[in-house]
Amino acid sequence: MPEKSLTLAEVEAIAREAHEGQTDKAGRPYAEHLAAVAEGVRARGGSDEQIAAGWLHDSVEDDALSRDWLDAAPLPQPVKGMVLALTKRKGEPLEDYTARILATPGARLVKEADLAHNANPARLAVLDEPTRVRLTAKYAEVRRLLGLPV
Repeated sequence: MPEKSLTLAEVEAIAREAHEGQTDKAGRPYAEHLAAVAEGVRARGGSDEQIAAGWLHDSVEDDALSRDWLDAAPLPQPVKGMVLALTKRKGEPLEDYTARILATPGARLVKEADLAHNANPARLAVLDEPTRVRLTAKYAEVRRLLGLPV
């Protein structure tokens, strides 16, 4: 009998616990970003699998959860695939990263929600100018590479 998949509520709880104590660049609890991405996916018509990937999208990249945890987790394969596609690898060119996202069904929508929250002017406004300028340019380039409006 196949193992039952985690519910969205369970995925949310795992993501919140894994990122407990972590803050974003503005010093806000990181779980706020995860919640905003998950809600952004939902608002864009994303599936439950995409919403789950939204909750987990930074977990492996930030070492909040291990790759081994993800591999063994009772999650549908598409969720795992999206999380891995959204996991930026150290030193990886943006072109390779965005190509992997585009090649993974469902991942582009999750990244779109992630970028929308990251590039929110209110979030960027609290950063120092060099960081704000750097991140604004980076997010615009990722949007361009993904074929999203800049």
